[in-house]
Amino acid sequence: MSRKLISLYLIMVTTLFLTGCWSQNELNELAIISATSIDKNEEGQYTKTIQLINPMNVAGGLQGGGAGQSPAVTVYSATGESVLEAHFKASAKISRKLYHAHANLIVLSEEVVREDGLENVLDAFEREPEIRSTARIVIAHNTKAGDLLKSLTAVDKIPAEKVNGTLEVTEKLRGTNVEMTLQDVIKTLTSEGKEPVISGFSMNGDIEQGKKMENVQQSELDTTLEADGLAIFKEGKLIDWYQEDMAKGVIWILDKIKGTDVELDRDEKKNAIVYNVFRQKTKVSADTKNDIPSIRINVRAEGDIREVRTSIDLKDPKVILELEKELEKKIKTQLEDTVKRTQQNKTDIFGFGEVVHRSDPEKWKTLKNDWNNNYFPDLNVQVKVEAFIRRTGLRSNSFFSDLKD
Repeated sequence: MSRKLISLYLIMVTTLFLTGCWSQNELNELAIISATSIDKNEEGQYTKTIQLINPMNVAGGLQGGGAGQSPAVTVYSATGESVLEAHFKASAKISRKLYHAHANLIVLSEEVVREDGLENVLDAFEREPEIRSTARIVIAHNTKAGDLLKSLTAVDKIPAEKVNGTLEVTEKLRGTNVEMTLQDVIKTLTSEGKEPVISGFSMNGDIEQGKKMENVQQSELDTTLEADGLAIFKEGKLIDWYQEDMAKGVIWILDKIKGTDVELDRDEKKNAIVYNVFRQKTKVSADTKNDIPSIRINVRAEGDIREVRTSIDLKDPKVILELEKELEKKIKTQLEDTVKRTQQNKTDIFGFGEVVHRSDPEKWKTLKNDWNNNYFPDLNVQVKVEAFIRRTGLRSNSFFSDLKD
């Protein structure tokens, strides 16, 4: 048999094993979900809200809306005894198949996670193969989770992108929030010796006005979505909220600070000097020799002087060294206060238990069952901070030093 006939025969045989596009989805048959949220109604049922993208209204880009435009998203809500039942009921309101593959945000209400816990609502999301495990999770603080999805935003047409973008910025520049994905939360919930922390979001302004196009057709918005601290969990349930310095303390210890500011008082002026951290490293170690382990936190921070509102000689190495010592003391106090409050809450959000487990697996077996309630609150935690000033900006001394009385 010639080589050509053999090739033709092989081609004909292989075509028998080729499949068609059995799982294809046409765009005009899909309702693309950008975000979902879970609330509870007065009867204790779950209310699922889905934010759908209107492709025609996003075609011009993701930059703000002008007069005469329609919203870039449409929102539907439905209730059910379970998350899945609420989802099925929501699908009855839409003429297209609900498509989760592009959803990158899950918003849970404060009420749901405080009463029912994370595990009772996240299983439905993790079990669904179409939902991305990299979807970010946030907690709605002092507002309904569904209202966060219904509020229209200006710079980002799609509210889900607004929330995700704000998370990235606050984590990078302020150090008061942390991104947590679905897989991150599940991993932490199932780990030994660590409890989850999740960033919160709130609404500032008139909630009802924020749902209207008029909200984004003016220079000053009536309603804005804002990152709002950290939700603190114990055994999967919300127990506390940390704001500002307390939230920063958590991010420091978790070694997730990408950038933040530290303010120092000077010459009876509050926050007269601002130090911007651009690089840091936190190491946590455990000493398991005694019955109750001890924890040591070592922080190394590097940054620049970014603002000076007092007369000070930054050319003097002694002054720089003095400022570094003040910074070390300020950061150390911040971390110690955060640890103290967290020990009072009896929830190991720092992962100290994981550190003990790695250091002494046999000892951890005797501690893990009562770790949060009996051992974590009594830990001796020592904090050591090294802070270095690398630069002072475009000038050394402030013009304050040149002003005459």
